[in-house]
This record gives sequence, structure tokens and C-alpha cells, in this order.
Amino acid sequence: MLKFIAKRLANYVVMLFVAVSFTYFMASAFMHPRSVYESRTPRPPQDSIERTLDLANLNDHTPVLERYWNWLTAIVTRWDWGKSPTLESVNSAIAPRVLASTELVTLSTVLSIVLGVALGIYTAQRQYKWQDRMFMVTGTLFMVIPSAVLALLIVLMAIAVNDTVGFRMFYVTGLSSYTGDDIGLRLLDFLQHIILPTISLTLLGMVGYHLTQRTYLLDELHADYVRTARMKGLTRRQAVRRHALRASLIPTGVNVAFSIASVFTGAVITESIFAINGLGRYFITAINQSDINASVAIAAFGGVCTLTGALLADIFSAWLDPRIKMS
Repeated sequence: MLKFIAKRLANYVVMLFVAVSFTYFMASAFMHPRSVYESRTPRPPQDSIERTLDLANLNDHTPVLERYWNWLTAIVTRWDWGKSPTLESVNSAIAPRVLASTELVTLSTVLSIVLGVALGIYTAQRQYKWQDRMFMVTGTLFMVIPSAVLALLIVLMAIAVNDTVGFRMFYVTGLSSYTGDDIGLRLLDFLQHIILPTISLTLLGMVGYHLTQRTYLLDELHADYVRTARMKGLTRRQAVRRHALRASLIPTGVNVAFSIASVFTGAVITESIFAINGLGRYFITAINQSDINASVAIAAFGGVCTLTGALLADIFSAWLDPRIKMS
């Protein structure tokens, strides 16, 4: 196992380096940081523009290979991912947003997986019964509702609850507002802020896991080896638990592992509705502002998440199915 992990990690480091380098050259070709200054009114002096772009290592008058080497050297020697066109440090900008996104998506991701998979298992064993039909209709309804609309509905309901009880039970913007040192009050304040976006992301996420887990388990329930197990004397529940469930969890586990990157950068709408300065909003802002260094840094973070998910998917699959060899 350790040899397999070490070999995979070595391959992933090479893959990540190639992917991030390619992203840098693509971003340099299609993004134009100079336009950030040339579009201003009044337009800054040309010497000032050139000097600022040189300081940020974003001057398109400098050969791209030279800019790439300076950028790569700064990362390797100082772990410095560069500056934005406005000379803001990418490291300083990205760190709090990664933390905010982690706080935002961790609980909702866990709840989405647990509730969605459990619901998929429950409905698959009751195919075409009223429970299955009810949850299928509910799941389809949440799938067709745009995430922005769902988030706004949750906000309106929370405001109505606050008005009814006469005090602010739920906060609808940000992740914190308490500035004191009391740990209990700080935790309570965080829960009051995080509960609404968590509900929004959980409802959207669990629907996908519910429907896919239901499909995977139904495929396994009708497999020949499950029928054989039943013929040997196992009850339906025993056959599901010992055989069908383990096999059906493999593709679900793979899907979960490979969705890690999108979990951090895919909550743009939720972050916008609840005014949370997370990684998703920052990514969109970086692209709109032709921020090459920030865009590449976020892409690199997503690459690390994706490759970590790929490794976890292999380990998870081998743990569930002994027939899979780690070689």
C-alpha cells in the first residue's frame, strides 16, 4: 500500500506541475492585465502602468518564458504565488478565502454525502413504493430549482422566522459578526451564520448522491451474484448489506473523491447570495480582472484537491472490494 501511494504521489507531482504550467501559459495568452489600467478614467501615465506590471511580473512586453521562470522561482524558493495587477499578494488574498470556503462547505458536504447515500439506499430497497416515489418527486423538484432561487427562498424564510420570534436567530450574510473572546458566543455566532448556507448546499448536494446511489444499488440488487447469495439462504437484507451495498458504494465513493475541487470553487452562487468571500467568488473576480497569478493559484489548488481525491478513490475502492489490487 505504501509503495503504491508513494508511486502515485510521484506521478501526481509531475502531472500537477505540467497542468499548472500549462494553465499559466494559457492564462498569459488570454488574459490582459494591462487592460485593468488602460480602461481606467483618467488613464494612469504609461510609465506608471509599465512599472506596476513589472513589479507584478505581468508585463506582456516581457517574454512569457522569462515571466514564467520568475513566477516558478518565486514559488519554489519562497512559496510566493505572485501579485495581482493591483500589486495585492495572491498568498494573502487566497488564504482567508480558502478558510472561508472550508468553513462553508465542510459540514454541508458531509451532510450531503451521509443523507444522500442513506436516502439512496433506503429508496432502492423500496423501488416503486410510495416512499420511493415521494423522494423521487422531491429530489427532482430540488434538481430543477436554480440554486440562486433556493438560496433566496431560504433567506426569505429565515427573515420571516426572525420577525416571528422577535430577535435575530439566523444571520443571512457573512460567516461571523462576533468580535469578543468568549468561545461559546463565538461558536453560537458561527452557527447562526453557517446554518442557512449549509441548508442550501446540503439540499442541492444530497439530491445528486441520493439519485446516483439509488441507481448504483438497484443495478447491484439485480446482479447474478446477489441472486446466488439469496439462493444460498441469505435474506434480502443480508444480501444487500454483505454484497450489493459494498459494490454500489465504490462508484459513489469515486464520485465523492473527484468532487473535492468543485466543492471549494463551485459554491459561487451560494457565496454571492450569503455575501461570503470564499474561493469561488475570488476565482470569478480574478478572471474578470485578468489576474493571471490568482487564477493559476486557484487552478493549482483545485488540481491538488482533484489528485488527492483520485488517490482517496483508489484506496477507498480497494478497501471496499478486495478483488481490486493496489499494484
